[in-house]
Formats: sequence, C-alpha cells, structure tokens
Amino acid sequence: MIDLPEFRLEVFFSVWESYAKYNIAQSDAETMTVAEVLAYGTPEEREAFQNIRLSYPPAWGTDELRAAVAATYDTVDADHVLCFSGAEEAIFWGMEDLIGPGDHAIVTVPNYQSMESVAIATGADVSAAVLDPANEWAFDLDALRSRIRPTTKLIAVNFPNNPTGATPDEATFRALVELCDERGIQLYSDEVYRGLEVEGSRPALPQAADISPTALSLNVMSKAYGLSGLRIGWLACQNRDVLARLEKRKHFTSICNAGPSEFLATIVLRNAEKVRERSRAIISTNVPLFREFFSVRWGELFEWEQPQGGCVSFPRYLGPGSTEDFCHKLLLDTGVCVLPPSIYQSALVEMPADRFRMGVGHSVSGAALEIFDDYLGRR
Repeated sequence: MIDLPEFRLEVFFSVWESYAKYNIAQSDAETMTVAEVLAYGTPEEREAFQNIRLSYPPAWGTDELRAAVAATYDTVDADHVLCFSGAEEAIFWGMEDLIGPGDHAIVTVPNYQSMESVAIATGADVSAAVLDPANEWAFDLDALRSRIRPTTKLIAVNFPNNPTGATPDEATFRALVELCDERGIQLYSDEVYRGLEVEGSRPALPQAADISPTALSLNVMSKAYGLSGLRIGWLACQNRDVLARLEKRKHFTSICNAGPSEFLATIVLRNAEKVRERSRAIISTNVPLFREFFSVRWGELFEWEQPQGGCVSFPRYLGPGSTEDFCHKLLLDTGVCVLPPSIYQSALVEMPADRFRMGVGHSVSGAALEIFDDYLGRR
C-alpha cells in the first residue's frame, strides 16, 4: 500500500477550524448557495435540477459537463476532458500513473502538499524547482533545465502558485511547455487559480493543454469558482490515451462524481466568465485593504506582496518570536485564522519559517483585518 505522510493542511483544520471565527487562511474564492448557482441557469435548467435521477453518472463525466469544461479552453474538445472528484483525486492518480521507481520527477516548491507527497510516495526520485522568495518567488527555468536527467519523466508545476500567488511571464511558461515537449517529459500543469487576475496581477497564462500535444492541465470548481463543496475537478489533455488510463484508475476511488454536483458545475461553467468576474470583484475589493494593512499600517511587522495571480498570498512576519507561535496565538486570542509556516514544509528543501498563508478571496476579510488590527494594537 502507498505510504503517505499526514496531510498537514487537513490535520491543521481538523484541529483548529472550530476556533476560526474569521478564516482568512482560505485558499478559494467566496462560495455560493445552491440557489445562487441556479440563478445563473435558465428556467429549463432550474426545473431539470429538481428532476435529476440520483444514479451513477458516466465515469468520464456527463457529456454536458465535459462540453462546458472544453468551452473554457481554446483548442481542447470534450473528448479530451476527464472529470474527477475534485483536484485531489486528479493529482493522486496523475502522480501514481505517470511516475514510479526508477523515474525522476521535478515539482515546484512551495506547493500544495499532495503534489509533492504523492510524487515521492510513488517511489520516484523527486527534485524541487524552488521559487525564489528573494525575487518575488520567481520561477527559474534555467535552474529547472539544469535538474533534468535522462530519467526525468514528469515536471509538475502550479501557476498561479499556492501559497505564494507567483506567476511566471507567458514567454517563460511557453518555454517550459516547449522544453517538456522537446524532451518527451510529461508536463502536469496545475492551473486551478487561473481566471482570478485583477489590476496589479500578471496576465493569465495560456493553458498547457491548449498549447501542447501532451501536457495535462488540471482545474477544479473549488478555487476560481468558489464551489469546493461540489467536488468537481478535471484534467484536459490532447493525448486521450493518458486520460483513458487515468479513467481506469478512478474506478478504484470515486468511480464517478455526484450527478447534482455535475449538473450545478455545468451551469456555472456555461456562465464561467460571469462567475469568475464575481470572484475577481471580491479580490479587487480586498487587495487594497490587505496592502494598507500589511504594507502601510503594520509595515514594520510584515512584508506583503499582492498575488501575481490567484487569491492566496504568503506574507513574511518580521516581529518578535516565531511565526508559528504568532499564527497560533492570533487564532486562539481572536479567532482570526492564517496558516502557519509548518503547513508548507517540504521534504525536498528547507522552506522559510517566517511566512504564513492568507487568502484574499472572501468578503469576511475586512472584518478579519479589523480584529487583527485591534490585536496588534494591544500587543
């Protein structure tokens, strides 16, 4: 059986989430109710939702959902989309299928833990492509190129990055895609925060599956659309053989998604730009609040940078004591939750111990910052 470590993020929330009255650790955009989602639908769709039969949908995802997903790409069609139960299942089976003992893989660090942990658990030799904290978490393509070996089979990246919000420029990303195509290396591109670009962000990157015959593009309803409760994710790839292998893998986990979730996701994706604009409006409101708080009012205690993309940031704590203790005391004393640096440890390289993660995608942020401000003023 595959041997996996604790998932630090989920362990943290299982212990501390009940204390979080103001959770600005969240990594998604603000969610909606079922009624709000249905309001994007037509009268016919709203009526059809009441009559969904609660049977097994197709393992690949319904035709309607895959068509709606494909419409968010430039060149990918519905036959080249495979749906999963969230992004997590797609990451798990992607790493399990694509690499194993004797293979070499490279993953971006810092990262969403499962991409690194599952890759290591496959028995592959895994290296880090470390984003540079001294240079706005820049992605160094030349450094990555120097780590490629004859046995390198997979490069897995996440842009916009979780937890930093870092996003390379388009020329660098296209060069990465071309490098993988030229070397016959499978590119696994986690693009779950794409579509949340606001003023001050970098432009949205092209989706890897649109510009490569082999690259896998990962996306999900949880982040840009704020609908984590639907548990709908997908991989897009112009090489359908890879997707066909992964479809057989998911027979041992989810088998298929829930029909009501696929129906609601289809409605949202048919209105994708409207829903993403809703998310961007919340982020646009919050970014100046965070900038004023962390860079102006409390600039002697923090270094904060606006996310280059997405809705998460990774500020640096400059005050007394450890950042880990600061985060825990803040939560216990005020109910304001941010993620401590221990969540973003890596088994591959040492990570900074003075960073914590926050999200800027929820409307609770203003109230949370007021409580945060009062706490700092009383210390």
